[in-house]
Amino acid sequence: MSLAALGVARDLAAQRSPARVALLGTGTVGSAVMARLASWQGATLGERLALVHVANSRVGTSDRAGLAPDEAARRLALAPQDSSLEAVDAVLRGDGPRVVIDATASEAVAERHAHWLAQGIHVATACKIGQGTTLPRWRAIRAAAGIGGAGYGDSATVGAGLPLLRSLRDLQAGGDRIHSIAGVLSGSLAWLFNHYDGMRPFSALVRQARDAGYTEPDPRDDLSGEDVRRKLLILARTAGVELEAADVQVASLVPPELAILSKDALDAALPALDAPLRERYAQAYKRGERLRFIARLQDGRASVGLESLPADHPLAGGAGTDNRVAIWSDRYAVQPLVIQGPGAGAEVTAAGLLDDVLRMTR
Repeated sequence: MSLAALGVARDLAAQRSPARVALLGTGTVGSAVMARLASWQGATLGERLALVHVANSRVGTSDRAGLAPDEAARRLALAPQDSSLEAVDAVLRGDGPRVVIDATASEAVAERHAHWLAQGIHVATACKIGQGTTLPRWRAIRAAAGIGGAGYGDSATVGAGLPLLRSLRDLQAGGDRIHSIAGVLSGSLAWLFNHYDGMRPFSALVRQARDAGYTEPDPRDDLSGEDVRRKLLILARTAGVELEAADVQVASLVPPELAILSKDALDAALPALDAPLRERYAQAYKRGERLRFIARLQDGRASVGLESLPADHPLAGGAGTDNRVAIWSDRYAVQPLVIQGPGAGAEVTAAGLLDDVLRMTR
C-alpha cells in the first residue's frame, strides 16, 4: 500500500473512532455531564464519545481505553493520582478527535484553553474566564483555534446553552449588522427581581435564593454584577465589539459597607440592602414599571446595572431564573429578536456543553 493510501486509511480510521474526552470539574455541572454521558451508553450518541479522563481540583483518573461514565465518580474517589493539567495532555496525545470539557471556574484551566486548541484539541467550556476577562486572552483563544483547526464550544458560557452566541454569529454570517444587545443575563438576579414585591425585605429574598442554590454561596458574587460583566463582554466581542473589562460600567447592588465584610459577617449585615431596594421598587411601581438587572451594549458602550423598565418592554417579562436577551440589528431594527429560556441549572448547562462537543466532533 502506498504512503498516500496509508494516510487515507489512517484518516478514515480516525474518523470512525470515538472522540476522546477529558472532563475537568466534577461539581454540579460536571456531575450532570457524567450523568448525561452515562444515559447515552449503548446508544448511537454514546458510541461517538469515549470518556478517558476525569479530574477535579484535587484528584484525577485516566484510562485511554475509556472510563465508564457511571463508574467515573467511584474511580475518581479511589484515584491516587493528583489532579494535573499535564495528565490531560498525556491522555489526549495522538491522532483522532479529542475534546476537553471545562466545567470548572478555574483560572489555571482557562489559561490552558489556547494551549489545547493550538494542538488541535477541541474545547467546550461553561467557564467565562477564558473569553470574558482580558481581551488578549480572548484573542489568543481565537488565534489558537485557527492554528490548530479546533473548535471552541462556548454556548454554555452565556445563557446556560441558550442559542445566544450562535444566533449572533449566524446573523453576522448572513450579512446582518448588530446594533445593540440588552438582556437579563443572570439567573440568580432574574429570580430575585421576578419575586421582589417591595413588601418582603430584599435581604430575606437574598437569603432564600442563597439557601436554594440560586446564588453563589457568597451572594455578593451575583449582586456585584461582575458575573454579568463577563457575560456581556463575551456577547460584545462575539458581536464584533472588542471591549476590555474596564470598558463596561458596572453599577453594583452591594453597598461599600457590605463589600468590605468577611463572608462570615455578611449574613447579619444583609438588611443594608433593604432600604435602597425598597426605594427603587417604589419609584418603579408608581410608574407602572418593573425592576430588572440589565446588561446593555449600545453604540460601542457597555453597562451593567439595575433598570426600571416599562411593563411592555421586551426584557420586562420572564419568570423564575429565565435569561431574556434582545438583539437589534439591520434585520431586527424596530422589533428586536428576543431569546428567552432557563439561564441557570446544571442540566441545561451540561446539555449545552455536550451539544457543542457533538457539533465539533461530528
